[in-house]
Amino acid sequence: MVILQKIALVITIIGAINWGLIGLFDFNLVATLFESVEIIEKLIYILVGIAGLINIGILFMNFEEKD
Repeated sequence: MVILQKIALVITIIGAINWGLIGLFDFNLVATLFESVEIIEKLIYILVGIAGLINIGILFMNFEEKD
């Protein structure tokens, strides 16, 4: 499960960077890279959404430090 959450976190970070580019520069990197293949663009957005849902589990993890 830890590996899945790390992969999901990387995908979520990529999605967040894309949204940052959209907000700051009105530049959609995903649309630019895959403008000719709309289905791939949609799949990427779906994967980012699923990754975000998977990362909800991180909110409930116990991060206590052990001394």
